[in-house]
Amino acid sequence: MSDLLLSLSRWLERNSPPLRDVVWLILRLYVANVFFKSGLTKIDDWSTTLFLFTEEYHVPLLPPALAAVMGTAGELGLSAILVLGLAGRFSACGLFILNIVAVISYPAVREDAALLASHTHWGLMLAVLAASGPGRLALDAALLRILARRHQNNFP
Repeated sequence: MSDLLLSLSRWLERNSPPLRDVVWLILRLYVANVFFKSGLTKIDDWSTTLFLFTEEYHVPLLPPALAAVMGTAGELGLSAILVLGLAGRFSACGLFILNIVAVISYPAVREDAALLASHTHWGLMLAVLAASGPGRLALDAALLRILARRHQNNFP
């Protein structure tokens, strides 16, 4: 039994970087999809979106129309670049902030345990991505590899 556990441990140690990158990609795709769909819903019926930001969502410090534009643009833009893994930490931080603003400004989130749990899960996923980066299956990583090769070729 101990040989089996040791073998499994060694296998996991050897294969954890690629597995971690796949997990990071899945996290990026999952959480970006949630925010992108929310943004699409907002632009689908802009008059309703403006009404909701005026009457239901009480975003602190911003006029409702500006909050609607910024929130929608953030959901669509940041989720798109998160999928690509371009500026991965920045986009994860931006969506993390949008998530917090949603919880603060929309009372229904705090009153509905299931909805609050969803926002908590999304926030945790975004925090992991912000802290660790988007992984090697991202444009950020590809750009860094290209820059490193260029740097290596310029300095023998």
